[in-house]
Amino acid sequence: MTQTAPIPAPTTTPPAAPGRIHRAWFVAAVAFVTIIGAAAFASLPGLLIEPLHEEFDWSRGTIGLAVSVNLALYGLTAPFAAALMDRFGIRRVVALALLVISGGTVATLWMTESWQLVLFWGVLVGLGSGSMALAFAATVTNRWFTARRGLVTGILTAAGASGQLIFLPLLSWLVEHHGWRPAAVTVCLAALAVVPFVWLLLRDHPADLGLAPYGGTYAQRPAPVAGAARRTVAVLFKAARTGPFWLLAGTFAICGASTNGLVKTHFVPAAHDHGMPVTAAAGLLAVIGVFDVIGTIASGWFTDRFEARRLLAVYYALRGISLLFLPMLLAPSVHPPMVFFIVFYGLDWVATVPPTIALCREHYGEDSAIVFGWVLASHQVGAAMVAFLGGLARDAFGSYDLVWYASGALCAMAALMAMVIRRRPAAVAGVAAA
Repeated sequence: MTQTAPIPAPTTTPPAAPGRIHRAWFVAAVAFVTIIGAAAFASLPGLLIEPLHEEFDWSRGTIGLAVSVNLALYGLTAPFAAALMDRFGIRRVVALALLVISGGTVATLWMTESWQLVLFWGVLVGLGSGSMALAFAATVTNRWFTARRGLVTGILTAAGASGQLIFLPLLSWLVEHHGWRPAAVTVCLAALAVVPFVWLLLRDHPADLGLAPYGGTYAQRPAPVAGAARRTVAVLFKAARTGPFWLLAGTFAICGASTNGLVKTHFVPAAHDHGMPVTAAAGLLAVIGVFDVIGTIASGWFTDRFEARRLLAVYYALRGISLLFLPMLLAPSVHPPMVFFIVFYGLDWVATVPPTIALCREHYGEDSAIVFGWVLASHQVGAAMVAFLGGLARDAFGSYDLVWYASGALCAMAALMAMVIRRRPAAVAGVAAA
């Protein structure tokens, strides 16, 4: 009796029917919308400093401490979240993270002591946001795409900037006219609104739908990886024995210090110190978000075509130069040189992410999402330090000038560090886990 041979699984992405789009792009779209909705919480900290200082008489250093805890946990949670996504799936981890963000944000409405701000906004929102940080984008890209990874990484990274563009003007208007509490409620509702999209539309792996990744070969879905925390720490120790890890972590720490820690947290109060209305300063941050989208997507396109470490060096050098000029540009009103700074800085805001992820993938293969999670942790630790120290510097010196100059110098150091990263031969680029 003749046995019929089993039909082999497809080895490449099946050709799309006319007018049909690969499902990977729909997954990327859901991830994009999710990151946009969650970006509301990242838009609020810089708007909270002045109203909380006025209502509770808390120092800027104290408020900066809560923001720094938020930023640090955002980063330190990311590598564990990447491993948890391998264990429990993307949908469960991201949906739970959004619920934690909502709970932490709404709890701030009833706070009366500064430690409660640290607990609710710092700890809870930090843990939730870290669970769907850029490691989420890296995980989606690694699973669903083989071709166009740089472009997709740029698009998903730009989603955070798109959310900033959407929410910053609204939240600043609410803070200015109705106080900070309605703004906090808006953040809570935005996070909750995204949960149904994640649960109903996001899929964990192409094999769930019998597909190959876009531009790649079909592979069975890997079995859930037990011991997520143990694996995350093991990957850290393994990566920490290599030079590229420390160079990537160092450069990304400076990236976080000069963006989330400095500009996103302290630009609005710094501009307000010079007489600029809060709504105008927040509007400038939103414009940064517009050009961030352009710059990050372009950076993803460049990363598919040019050497990643050289791109990083250029990005950090240009960022440092722009920060050195910023203290001379702050004024009561918006003028052309400030607009030029905003456009220039926006193009460079998170353009560093696609080449950083590409270098992690080149050097660490299948562990690259978790390694990038640890590199992202350094980004957030750098952001947390400057968020706190920037507030202390403002309290001590009455100005942010010293912080701008110091950040410009750090960016120059990051440019040099990026050039030191060695290229890995293509033949061994994907076997770091062996």
